[in-house]
Amino acid sequence: MPDRRVGPRACPALDSTAVSLPLRSRVEHASVPFVTWLNRMPRWLAFLVVLGTMTAGVFVPRVGFVFTLLVAVFLCWLAFLTWPRLTPPEKLMRTAVLALVVAVAIIQAFPR
Repeated sequence: MPDRRVGPRACPALDSTAVSLPLRSRVEHASVPFVTWLNRMPRWLAFLVVLGTMTAGVFVPRVGFVFTLLVAVFLCWLAFLTWPRLTPPEKLMRTAVLALVVAVAIIQAFPR
């Protein structure tokens, strides 16, 4: 006789004892549509968007740090997705670039 449970335990998604996915898996699954969209764009366009946003961050007074933080969040997201497949020198370079962008944002947010 087949198991025909009724109620909240009938659906594994609603089962409170089910194991949730780790953070990395959840972020990777949630990122698939955006990564697919980015992959369809020409590579030069993504570069120009990041360059334009960073330039706006440098030249817009008072609120420019928001644009720079937006670039930092984007770079952090890309680094998070690619981290397991990177070699140690690549990890060091990504960390250095991210630290530089965050430092620029902090300096913009809290000028002398």
